[in-house]
Amino acid sequence: MQKIPSFTIDHCHLKRGVYISRQDRIGNDIVTTFDVRMKEPNREPALHPGALHTIEHLAATYLRNDPEWKDRIVYWGPMGCLTGNYLLVSGPFNARDIFDLMKRTFAFVATFEGEIPGAAAKDCGNYLLHDLPMARWEARKYLDEVLSRDDLSLEY
Repeated sequence: MQKIPSFTIDHCHLKRGVYISRQDRIGNDIVTTFDVRMKEPNREPALHPGALHTIEHLAATYLRNDPEWKDRIVYWGPMGCLTGNYLLVSGPFNARDIFDLMKRTFAFVATFEGEIPGAAAKDCGNYLLHDLPMARWEARKYLDEVLSRDDLSLEY
């Protein structure tokens, strides 16, 4: 079998950032998949599953309610390797196009207080696996150390 494209990226040198993972044509539409990399793979500890699950719930809720972007959001979800998230957006966008959206999203997560949306047995398949304090800490770290940098590379 051929390697899928995401397994051809050299994870030994991949930095934290926001990257285009791929763009796919579906009918007449383009779907852009972004790699929102919060951890350097194999060089720093992965995200705790409870924190990543909470980031998923909060970011997905925020993105699907953002007045400018809500109709373009296809999916937000965690990477299996626990080093970040994927954002799928309808349209041919680049990382710079979503940069302010990512800043707003992570600021929302970093300051969120209250009940985690969808964190109930009837709404979520693993509703007990949440860690809001750690999600807030990881979001603040990513916002401060990565998304606030002027020299951030947006290319793999």
